Amino acid sequence: MKALRRAVVKKLENWVARSSLVGNSTFFSVEQFPWATQLEENWLVIRKELEQVLEYVDELPNFQDISPRQRRIANDNRWKTYFFFAFGFKATKNCERCPETTKLLEQIPGMKVAFFSILAPGKHIPEHRGKYIGVIRYHLGLMVPEPKTACRIRVNDEVAYWEEGKSLLFDDTFPHEVWNDTNGYRVVLFLDIVRPLRFPLSVVNSLACRLIAASPIIQDAKANHESWEKRFAEVVK
Repeated sequence: MKALRRAVVKKLENWVARSSLVGNSTFFSVEQFPWATQLEENWLVIRKELEQVLEYVDELPNFQDISPRQRRIANDNRWKTYFFFAFGFKATKNCERCPETTKLLEQIPGMKVAFFSILAPGKHIPEHRGKYIGVIRYHLGLMVPEPKTACRIRVNDEVAYWEEGKSLLFDDTFPHEVWNDTNGYRVVLFLDIVRPLRFPLSVVNSLACRLIAASPIIQDAKANHESWEKRFAEVVK
C-alpha cells in the first residue's frame, strides 16, 4: 500500500512539474509573484504589529501545539507560531490584533496558510519535506539576527539566508532544514500559496486544497488554535 501511495505521489509531482507556470525549481524569484513586492514595501508595517505580538512570546503556541503532526521537527518550545489563516480557517482575534498585516494577506491570490514563524535562539529544524507540491512556500524576513551565516535554510543542496524586508520562495517538497544558531529571534511571515498551474491541473489543485481544508488534520489544528485563543484572550485583555 505504501509503495502504491509513493508511486501515485510521484506521478502527481511529475504532472505538476510539467504543468507549473512558474517552473519546477528549488527557489523562485520575486518577479514570478508580483504580490510579494507589496509585502516587501510594507514589511516595516508588518514588523511593527509583530513587535506587539512578541511582547507575549512565551504565551504563543508552539507549532506542535497547533499541529501535532509536526512533533518530529518541533518537539520543544523554541518554534512559536501566530496564525492568521490556514486553508479556509481565519484566526479572527489574531487578525484583529494585526489589522494592517491582515489587509495585506487578504490581497494575496491563492494564499492558503499565513502565520508568524518565530524561531528562538539555538533552534534547529531537522531535515523534512512537505507532502503537497500544489503549494509554494513563502517567507518574508521580519527579524533576522546576525551573523548571517548562523541563521540559514538549506533546500535540497542550496543554502539561503533571510534578509529583513526581503522575500524567499521555495518548493518545500524538496528536503529542507533550518538553523538559528544566533542569540536572537528569527521571525518570518510564513505563507503557503497555491502553485500557478495550467488547466486542467489547476482545477485538480483547487479541489485538492478543498479536501485538505476539510481534512482531520486541519480541523484538529483549528480546534487546537481555538482552545489556545481562549486562554490567550485572558492574558491580553
